[in-house]
Amino acid sequence: MNWDRIEGNWKQLKGKAQEQWGKITDDDFDVIGGKREQLAGKIQETYGISKDEAEKQISDFEARARRENWLQ
Repeated sequence: MNWDRIEGNWKQLKGKAQEQWGKITDDDFDVIGGKREQLAGKIQETYGISKDEAEKQISDFEARARRENWLQ
């Protein structure tokens, strides 16, 4: 699975993202719209972590989506 598939199905996956990054608001997730760079920036800003850590968390999220077949 590549990120384009996640972006294309963002409405379906937004709830899973909210579970993982609960401090990010619903409105923020709507603005992010599945765009990886915007998500990384919001994770960095909200959680006060490095860009590398935010990217790692997103990669883990993507791998989990693949493993758990969130997109069918």
